[in-house]
Parts: sequence; C-alpha cells; structure tokens
Amino acid sequence: MAKKPSKGSAPNLDMTPMVDLAFLLVTFFMLTASFRMAEPVTVDPPSSIGKVTLPDNHIMVTVDEKGRVFFGISNSTAKINALKKMSEKYGVPFTEQQIKKFGGLSSIGVDIKDLPRYIDASESERTNFQPMKGIPMDSTNNQLKDWISNGGAEAVKIYNELKKKAEETGQELKAEKPRYAIKCDAKTKYILVKDVIKTFTDLKIYQFNMITSLEGGGTIFDTKK
Repeated sequence: MAKKPSKGSAPNLDMTPMVDLAFLLVTFFMLTASFRMAEPVTVDPPSSIGKVTLPDNHIMVTVDEKGRVFFGISNSTAKINALKKMSEKYGVPFTEQQIKKFGGLSSIGVDIKDLPRYIDASESERTNFQPMKGIPMDSTNNQLKDWISNGGAEAVKIYNELKKKAEETGQELKAEKPRYAIKCDAKTKYILVKDVIKTFTDLKIYQFNMITSLEGGGTIFDTKK
C-alpha cells in the first residue's frame, strides 16, 4: 500500500544575508562617493536642437548675465596643477589643505588674490562671497588667459600620459581628449562672450564648444564651433 505523502512545511527564505549585503553596499557608496560642490553661479543658456553631449573631460568658461567670468576644469588633478602654476606666477601662496580643497570646486569666479579666502569659505558663504566680480580678463590683468593656458596644458599632459601608457600596455584608452567649452546665459551681451572667444584665439585655441540647452528640455548639450 502506497504511503500517504506527508504535508511538508512551506519553503522559507532567509533574507538576513541580503539585508547585510544591502547595508554593506550603502556603507561602501557613502565612504567612496565624492560629493560635487554647488556651482558658484547659475546660468540659463540659449536653447538649440543640438544633441552632442558635453565631454566629461573639459575646460569650461562660464559667463553669467552680468558678464562675470567663471573658470572650471573637470579633471581635479589638472585643476590642482593649474592652481600651483597660478600660485607661482602671481605670488599667492596656498596651503596643502587649500590646494586639496580646490580640487573639489566646480568652478571659480574671483581674483587670484581673493582665492585663498574663497576656498576657506563654507559652501553657503561662497554663494554670497564678496567680491565676486568674476575672473579678471582685461588687457593689463588677464588671469582668465593664464587659467585657460595652464589648465588646458595640464589636462592635455594627463591625457597624453594615459594614452602613452595604454599604447605601451596594449590596453584600450578609455580617457577622452580634453575639450574647451564656453557656457553663457541667454541674456549675456554678445560683446562679453566675444572677449572670451578672443582669449581662446589669442592662445591659438580655435576649436571649442558652445554649451546650450535642448529645446523642450533642461539637459545641457554641446554644439561644436
């Protein structure tokens, strides 16, 4: 006579390991994530139908509605090296802590002599920092030209080193060649943007990108000029 099958208990899945794994992942991302500091200025660029995205490796000049000029480099190492060169040229000293902190700033818009105080300020204090007149770019004190020259040279140097290493090891080069870009507010006077373009051409930089916003959306896009 066949045995009557016994009623087995319902399957039980122990979720404890999954919960532990989730907490480990959260802890890992909290410890390794780098938080990007807020932009010192907000601009509303003109719209376009271009769909070329802004490269991750870029040197950007931003011009706000008031005509103030801001400068930023996406590569933190190139940014720090550019600061050291600017420090030597203008005789403005920076501590190691200030140099490290500068690497996390998205962009700056102050005279080099005010930069140590700007770096030491809290993020909320930088919003109302005075004087925030933008980076000087007149004929007698064109700091913007020096920032672009030093920042661009350092970014290209880092890219070439990575390219050489990839060629020597036979690995695929994942780094992008640095690109120059200009981002301005839709209400910025053209003459102010023209002065920035002249600074680029004076440095024999004839290829750069004009940053626009996609029509019907808020995503920043890049149009080659």
